[in-house]
Amino acid sequence: MALDEVFARIPEGWFEMGSDEGPAEERPVHRVWVEAFDFAVYPVTCVAYALFLRASGHAPPRDWTLLSTIPDRPVVGVSWFDCQAYCRWRASEGSPVRLPSEAEWERAARGGIDGQMYPWGNAIPAWIPEGGRGPLEAPWPVTLGEPNPFGLFGIAANVHEWCADWYASDYYRVSASDQPAGPEDGVRRASRGGSWRHAVTMSRCAARSRLDPSYRYTDYGFRVARQR
Repeated sequence: MALDEVFARIPEGWFEMGSDEGPAEERPVHRVWVEAFDFAVYPVTCVAYALFLRASGHAPPRDWTLLSTIPDRPVVGVSWFDCQAYCRWRASEGSPVRLPSEAEWERAARGGIDGQMYPWGNAIPAWIPEGGRGPLEAPWPVTLGEPNPFGLFGIAANVHEWCADWYASDYYRVSASDQPAGPEDGVRRASRGGSWRHAVTMSRCAARSRLDPSYRYTDYGFRVARQR
């Protein structure tokens, strides 16, 4: 089975979202319910994205000539709009997928364990390159390392992963407790997780980031979700 066709089941449940130890945008910690969903075990790879490009004629991502030579790496240099186009293409091929919400992403990253700092516990694991940077100064193979308790590889460490939500720094103060989907509008889209550029500084489960949805950065990729 191709890497991009492997999903893990994230069970429904309550979890404690946010952190009282981090910046104000991560507060307050609040209890959130997330319905069960499937989440890709790996971020979208260059192999899968190449199929999309060939089939759709969509504009290639930033630095694609280099990226396409390392197929076991996650695709990067994609905007939020590019991710949405990829999801629409997958749906047209009979495999509907979507970007996760921030709440779904954090629920999945925590692996069902409230209070831990990282997806792997409270310490940076030995398999993350020293300083967070890989030897090639590029994304790592998507299979590098050990999975979190839900079986997800590389979450919070390899690439920043786009989320579906608009971003608001004060959203947690007014967030719904049942399946929150982010603000109704905004300027930037939310993203989660660390990247090969700074895996350690942004790898906390609760860490939030945001970006103009049209930007294409070489440490930004995405992971897809689906409902059964």
